[in-house]
Amino acid sequence: MKSTLRFDEIVLPAADLGETSSVPDLVGHVNLQQSNTEFVLGETDEIYEGYGQYPSAYPYRQNNGYKGELRQKKLKTAVLENAYLRAEFLTELGGRLWSLIDKSTGKNLLYTNDVLQFRNLAVCNAWFSGGVEWNIGIIGHSPFTTAPLYVANVKGDGYPILRMYEYERIRRVFYQMDFWLEEESRFLNCRMRVVNPGTEVVPMYWWSNIAVPEHEKGRIIVPAKQAYTSKAGKVYKVDIPVVEGVDVTRYKEIPQAVDYFFELEKDFPTYIAHLDETGYGLLHLSTKRLQSRKLFSWGNNEGSDRWQEFLTKDAGRYIEIQAGLGKTQYGCIPMAPHTAWEWMEQYGPVQLAKEDLSQSYEKLKSITADYILTKTEYPDLEEKLVSTKQTAKEPASAVACGSPFGAWEKERRGTEHLFFEDSGKHSKNDWQEFLKTGKLCSRDPKLPPGEFVIGRAYLDLLRKTVCTDNKDNWYAYYQLGVLEYQEGSYRHARKAFEKSLEIAENPWACHGLACVCLQEKEEAKTSRYICQGMALAKDELSYIKEGFRLLDLCHDSAGIVKWYEKLSKIQKQESRIRFLYAKALHQTGKSKEAFAILNENGGLIPDDFREGEVSVEQLWSEIQETLTGEKLPVPHVFRFSTNPSS
Repeated sequence: MKSTLRFDEIVLPAADLGETSSVPDLVGHVNLQQSNTEFVLGETDEIYEGYGQYPSAYPYRQNNGYKGELRQKKLKTAVLENAYLRAEFLTELGGRLWSLIDKSTGKNLLYTNDVLQFRNLAVCNAWFSGGVEWNIGIIGHSPFTTAPLYVANVKGDGYPILRMYEYERIRRVFYQMDFWLEEESRFLNCRMRVVNPGTEVVPMYWWSNIAVPEHEKGRIIVPAKQAYTSKAGKVYKVDIPVVEGVDVTRYKEIPQAVDYFFELEKDFPTYIAHLDETGYGLLHLSTKRLQSRKLFSWGNNEGSDRWQEFLTKDAGRYIEIQAGLGKTQYGCIPMAPHTAWEWMEQYGPVQLAKEDLSQSYEKLKSITADYILTKTEYPDLEEKLVSTKQTAKEPASAVACGSPFGAWEKERRGTEHLFFEDSGKHSKNDWQEFLKTGKLCSRDPKLPPGEFVIGRAYLDLLRKTVCTDNKDNWYAYYQLGVLEYQEGSYRHARKAFEKSLEIAENPWACHGLACVCLQEKEEAKTSRYICQGMALAKDELSYIKEGFRLLDLCHDSAGIVKWYEKLSKIQKQESRIRFLYAKALHQTGKSKEAFAILNENGGLIPDDFREGEVSVEQLWSEIQETLTGEKLPVPHVFRFSTNPSS
C-alpha cells in the first residue's frame, strides 16, 4: 500500500489536566538531573557538567491542576501508515509517538500505556508514561510534554510528511519534527531541526525518550564499552556490560533506579536496540548528531513496583532507552548563534537469531551492527538528511495550532519558514503594544496575571517606563518584580513587588514577596506575605496550593493548620494540601490525627507526588515511631523509594 497520513481520534481513560497555576514558577521544583552533584571524570570526557542548568520552568506555568481520577476522553491523533508500519502520534500532548505497530507481527514496538495518568515528573509538573517523548531546551521532561503542538502536512517525494513544531521560549529557539514512511520502508523516518536565530550562544538540550516494555529476559544492545552513571551524589564512568556484578544490559537484574549514559564507540553504527528473549524488538538508529544513548530503569524492588503502579493501570512495567545531543543529561551543550542543528532518527523492528543472544556482549554488538549495515537503511541515513533539507524548509498546510509565541518572535525577526498563529488569547496586545509604546495595559488585581515574558528587552523597558508611562500601574511593577527575580536581583524584585502592592492590593505581589523572602531566608516574612496573599485569593485553588507549599518550605506548620480550617470543602480535599495538613498536624503534636488522615481511603498519596520525593514514607515512619515507639516497615502503598537500602 502507499504511505498515508490521516488525522483521527482515540478514546482512552485519562485524567483531566486541569488549569495551570495562576502564579509564576519562581521557587522551582526538584529536578533529579540538576541536584548537587560531584563529577569524578577525566579530562577528555567533555560532558559540560552542569552547563545550562535552569532553576525553574519560568516563563511556563506549572501544570499542577490534575487529579488522579480517570474518565473516558477523546484524544486527537495523527497516523502514518504503510504496508509495514503504523505510527500513531498524540498531537495535543507534545507530539508523543504513542505507538508503533509492526504489521508483519502485529506487535507494538513501544510501550503504550493503557491510561493517560498525569504524574509529577516534568519541568512543568504533569507527565505521563509511554511512547516516545521529544524533550528540548532545558534539562528534564519538556515544557511541551502536555501541550498541543503546531501540526501540518507536507507533500514529500511520493509520500506525505507529518510536521509538528513549536517555539521554545527559554532558549528562544524554533524546533521542527518531520515524520514520514516511505512506501517500501520498514522504518519510521524522523527528521529533526532546531534553529537558534539569535545572536548569542545558548545551552541546548535534546533527548528522545523511548518507552519500551520490560521483558522477563529482555536485553538492550548498544555499541559502548563504558557509560556515565551516578551514585551517592557522584557522577563517574563505569565499564559495561557488568557493573558491580550486574549485567546492566539485562535490565531485569538491575536492583534500583538508575541512569546509564553510554559512550558510543565511533566505529559502530549509531544505534540502540531493545530485544525480547527471541531476539525481536525495537531498533533505534540516528545520524551522528545524536552522540549518546541512555538506559533508564526504575530498578527491581518494592519501590520500583510502586512507581510503575502509580503510572499505569494494567499496561505493565517499562524501561526507557533514550538518544541525546549531549553525552549525559547533567548538562546542556553550547549552540552557536544563527545556527540550525539537524539530524535523522529511525524507528523500526529488528530480529536477531535467538541463538545469537547467547553470544558474548562484544560479539552481540558486532552481530547487531552487521544486521544494521546489511538489512536496514542506515548506510544511507546521513545522505537522506542532506537530500531532505530543502523539503524541511518548505511551507506546510496547517492542521492545528500551538502557542502564539512563535508568531511574536517571527514578527520581531521575520526569518523562519514556519507558520505561527497569534490568536490574541495570550495577552498579545499587552506585551506587543508595550514593546511598541512603552505602556503596559493594567489588569484587574483580583484576576490572575496574563502571560509572563522572558528577555532583556522586556526588563530594560519596564525598568525605564515604571518611572514614566507606568508609574501608577500595579501590574507593570508586578511584572517588573517577576523579571528582576528571574535575574536574581532580589533586592530590586522586592522593591518592585512592594510598589505594586502599594498601588493596588493584590495577591500576586504578595506571592512574589514571599518568594523573595524565602530566597533571603526570611521565613517569618515569607509566611506573612503568603498568608496575606491567600486571604486575597481565597477562591483560587492553585494559589492556595502554592501558599501551602511555601508555608511548608518556611517551616510554618502552625500556619498550615490555622489556614486549613479556613478552606472550603473542595480545597480541603485537594491531595497535596491535605497531605501538607497531615504533616503539619504531626509537627504540631497531633500525630494521632495526622496518622488517621495519612491512612484514610487506603493511603493518602498526593496526585502530584514528585519523582525522587520521599516525604510520604518519611512521614508515615515518623508518625508510626512517635505513636508506637517501634520502627516498622513502610506499607507498600507509601513505598516509593527505589533504593532498596532506604
